[in-house]
Amino acid sequence: MVNEIIVPGSVGNLGGGFDTLALAVRLYLRARILDIRHDGGSRLVVSTSNPPVAGENAVERAFAAATRHVGAATATVIVEIDSEIPMAAGLGSSAAATVAGLRVFEQVTASLPDSTLLAIATELEGHSDNAAAALLGGMTSVVDDERKPQALRWEWPDDVRVIVATPFTGLATSKARAALASTISRNDAVFNLQRVLSLVHALEAREYDRLRDAFQDRWHQPARAALVPHLNAVLGIDDPDVLGACLSGAGPSVAVFARREFARIERVLHATCEAAGTPVAVRTLAAHQQRREGRDGHEGQWRTA
Repeated sequence: MVNEIIVPGSVGNLGGGFDTLALAVRLYLRARILDIRHDGGSRLVVSTSNPPVAGENAVERAFAAATRHVGAATATVIVEIDSEIPMAAGLGSSAAATVAGLRVFEQVTASLPDSTLLAIATELEGHSDNAAAALLGGMTSVVDDERKPQALRWEWPDDVRVIVATPFTGLATSKARAALASTISRNDAVFNLQRVLSLVHALEAREYDRLRDAFQDRWHQPARAALVPHLNAVLGIDDPDVLGACLSGAGPSVAVFARREFARIERVLHATCEAAGTPVAVRTLAAHQQRREGRDGHEGQWRTA
């Protein structure tokens, strides 16, 4: 049995891919199984969490949801959580915790189909894009069909990194969603569809000169700019080594994409955010490309490629 579950964070939306595209990144939540009590308790208990979580932990909530789905009693599991994914930052911390709870459940019962795991995660999260990336790695897109989401997966180009700037003050996803309009114009719908298809093609064909335009969006980023004061400045960065930029998930983190000069671009991104009045932490992240491991895999249930 695997005693440590490792789940990646994610950059959601990817410009125009609102609630559809996400990229798993090498920023991890770790759930270590400390004890399994075969008492029919059917619950997961988080003994310690770093950082601490107020109220019900999403890991516990996901384990309980999986138990209800299976409909059979199982063990009581004691875990400790250590996450390097900032909370309320637009980097998929909630989805990672949810997926971790589902993976722990598999360890004390049996493996579940990815489609089932994604359906449970979507019910809990309210949207499936970050959960799909946390489950499958790479870049994913999702299709919601009567609450039975499906996920598609692409390998992210190994030479493209994500430089992420995260403010020290978080932004609740519910607040970011409340800023969105209930409808969009036909012109804006067509604009985003064109850019999303261009983005997927550019990444698959390694036509990186297309990315700057392909990351553009008219659906959610303009509406959220008032909540993320550094967003427009970051989207406007004009640097030959910056391939494109976008809001990360619901924000307030922002992401730029590059193939070289990562340290220099970190400085540019940091200075841009600071000039907009937003203190940030900046990090360069590679994509998390994963392969399914057996239960005896020494690196946990998933291996980072």
